[in-house]
Amino acid sequence: MTHPSYGLLRQVTPFASVLLAANPGPMTLDGTNTWLLGSGPDRVVVDPGPGDEHLERILAQGPVSLVLLTHHHFDHTESAAELAERAGAPVRALDPQLCTGAAPLADGEVVEASGVRLTVLATPGHTRDSVCFRAERDGQEAVLTGDTILGRGTTVVAHPDGHLGSYLASLRALAALPAGLPALPGHGPDLPDAVEVANGYLAHREQRLDQIREVVRARGPQVTAAEVVAVVYADVPPEVREAAAWSVAAQLTYLAERGER
Repeated sequence: MTHPSYGLLRQVTPFASVLLAANPGPMTLDGTNTWLLGSGPDRVVVDPGPGDEHLERILAQGPVSLVLLTHHHFDHTESAAELAERAGAPVRALDPQLCTGAAPLADGEVVEASGVRLTVLATPGHTRDSVCFRAERDGQEAVLTGDTILGRGTTVVAHPDGHLGSYLASLRALAALPAGLPALPGHGPDLPDAVEVANGYLAHREQRLDQIREVVRARGPQVTAAEVVAVVYADVPPEVREAAAWSVAAQLTYLAERGER
């Protein structure tokens, strides 16, 4: 699907539009996707992202009823407090420290705002506070996936905050949703089927784990994340080697938890 240009609001579903923030980078891909949900006079804003011009563009779209955060990373949350103050809207997240004027989110909770029904899906793994939102209006549905599923590439399991066992369980939960629900990610283009992507992620993780098992067998259980990165992620660009090391540390921890290391 075609990704939006910076600063242009693009309609993706009958109730969801996206604003792409101009903060591209190795970890943010094209930039942070800010999602605006609703069908009436106001909107729910999911992951407001950076401040300055991007915040002004959000505010220019009209009144805000609620701000939701998929997790605590700064590229998703930077302008949340200022948006809440200027729009007079509460901020809700799984982490109480991110909330303003409202209670933290709870797994399975149903939030209704701006004409959209949102079911909270706790999806720890990328971070411990990661959530997705299953959104519905008038029979149309989509899943806002934050960084649990990206529009391009795969997600970093940000060890030690992230946890691979939890992430695999979260992917299985997403894979159990009805097929054909669009994925509205925190970075990269929207995708037509969240279930298909979740299954692809699971297969990719199993492949990586098998590669790391081979390195552990060859070099012994004391092998370091850096040593694994040099073998398994040899083709990864230097600017994302640190992120690869986080994921490897998470995978080595997972193998140790299972008694395989």
